[in-house]
Amino acid sequence: MTPGARIQAAVEILDRWLDGEAAEKALTGWARRSRFAGSKDRAAIRDHVFDAIRCKRSYAALGGAMTGRGLMIGLVRAQEIEVSELFSGQGHAPEPLSDAEMAAGEAPQGAAALDLPDWLEPIWRDSLDERAEAAALAQRSRAPVMLRANLRKTDLDQARTALSGEGIETRPVEISDTALLVETGARKVALSQAFQTGLVELQDGASQAVVDALPLTDGMRVLDYCAGGGGKTLAMAGRADARFYAHDVNEGRLRDLPDRAARAGVEVTLLPAGDVQGDFDLVLCDAPCSGSGSWRRAPDGKWRLSAGQLQHLTELQRDILDQAAGLVAANGVLAYATCSLLADENDNQIAAFLARHPGWTETQLQHWLPGPQGDGFFLSCLIRADSDATIDRNFSG
Repeated sequence: MTPGARIQAAVEILDRWLDGEAAEKALTGWARRSRFAGSKDRAAIRDHVFDAIRCKRSYAALGGAMTGRGLMIGLVRAQEIEVSELFSGQGHAPEPLSDAEMAAGEAPQGAAALDLPDWLEPIWRDSLDERAEAAALAQRSRAPVMLRANLRKTDLDQARTALSGEGIETRPVEISDTALLVETGARKVALSQAFQTGLVELQDGASQAVVDALPLTDGMRVLDYCAGGGGKTLAMAGRADARFYAHDVNEGRLRDLPDRAARAGVEVTLLPAGDVQGDFDLVLCDAPCSGSGSWRRAPDGKWRLSAGQLQHLTELQRDILDQAAGLVAANGVLAYATCSLLADENDNQIAAFLARHPGWTETQLQHWLPGPQGDGFFLSCLIRADSDATIDRNFSG
């Protein structure tokens, strides 16, 4: 396919997305209808589509229309490429721009310049203060591909050597001592022996840093209460010889965890949904959230989130914290984490919990902003203790 033909394919896919179809479904449907497209074509088209979704409002402003064609015109203008080179009408490329399209388009302003919904911009600014613009702009670019070295089976240097032998070049980064940033060969990771034998796992750098910050020690009883796919469960198991339990209200999310745990060389006990009993030394609640810290990975979520959905999420988070608090043993730790940047899901949620539960205190608070080594995350650790407990506060990124 020519570069112009790839642009036209992205136009068609984006029109379906703008009509309400999920981006992944629209991409898959196009690929099935277009068997002529090679792997490089599909990868390039996918990149065009997700770049446009991340930057929907700014590209629409530059392109002069909230359509697939308008978004692609905006993308080309943002990348300072001559529009006529790709919109030529030749070789399945989009038709040349009309006089009206040539005259249309302007620099994005306000929330559009940050690629945020109008309703969210004031919440975003209130949550992040002077960091608001940088955090929003970081969500407009692609996320890094990060790996976690599984300390149960290897160390960082051995993992790098194994990956390099399979054409995957990585480098360590500061955010976590288990984190590797993939520099070349990212598409080879899933089929590599290093991955399939459990030496490494795909995991965001900030997600690894959250686990690093947890007070893990050998012999603990550790519950991942909102385990999802179990990524943090496995990361914790790589750091301590403890007894690990995983729970999720949607048991289907845990379906692959036994196989992943076996590959990693660790043991995890799955607990039935809604039926968790006992006292745990550490309960991690990686709560359902807006995902606003990781929108560059899943940009659909930024545009589908509504004020009503955000309120529903904060109510769900409140309930999860209250339920999980009853599972923490004496002198145990309740850890609350989100991949969100919004205060209502983070600091405000913890303040409300402490107001409801005066016997608890916060001992650790940390924020990570989206950046070149990881996504945006939040972590608060809570214990039943007096108010003289030391509080560790940090803002990274």
